[in-house]
Amino acid sequence: MGVTWDEAFADRYEEWSAHMAADITFYVGLAREADGPLVELAIGNGRVAIPVARVAGRRVIGLDLSPAMLERARTLAAQEQVELDLREGDMRELTLEEPAALIYCPFRSLQHLPTWADRRRTFERVAASLRPGGRFAWNALAFDHHIAARLDGAYEREPVPHTTRFAVGDNRIDIVLDDGATSSFWWATKNEWLGLIDVAGLELEELYGGFAREPFTEDSREYVFVARRPLGS
Repeated sequence: MGVTWDEAFADRYEEWSAHMAADITFYVGLAREADGPLVELAIGNGRVAIPVARVAGRRVIGLDLSPAMLERARTLAAQEQVELDLREGDMRELTLEEPAALIYCPFRSLQHLPTWADRRRTFERVAASLRPGGRFAWNALAFDHHIAARLDGAYEREPVPHTTRFAVGDNRIDIVLDDGATSSFWWATKNEWLGLIDVAGLELEELYGGFAREPFTEDSREYVFVARRPLGS
């Protein structure tokens, strides 16, 4: 699988993600509790990894398929004087020299994987890369048909000018910028996420409805998962 978004999208990423800050506190909190290596999947420009590394006082291993995003992360980390171990690679092929205490994947990035097989492979590699008791955390969009009906085909100017298109039969959402750069992601149900946890041999620790650790309910619009590799596994 190649990159499911144009490299040109990297030029607007900081504007696109500027509204997202609540997740940083959540992932920083998990990093504080982790006694061992920290790994971020789809690290992007280091938006989350840089504060995680600063607060944790140790490097974060960051994986991404996008050379442009990794270069931006390298520049920002140098400016902030924190250490990131940046690696160009596919999360489905995650391999670490030392088992991690925390692997996390913010900003709905697991949804860039288009198929169940892609996600299952990723979860299996994550489980194999965690130490016993190590955590895997991520967030994902809970599909809302009311929002989809309102946004499908609509042109919006914030946070950057873009058009949103829903391919319902493929569970796919395309975000298309004015210059044609496209980011695609695929939604999944709660039971699909729980199934991935199960087949990878992980255990669900928590499912929140938001980054303030509020309970997940039938009205929640965000999945915030924390899973754990069982002790003794």
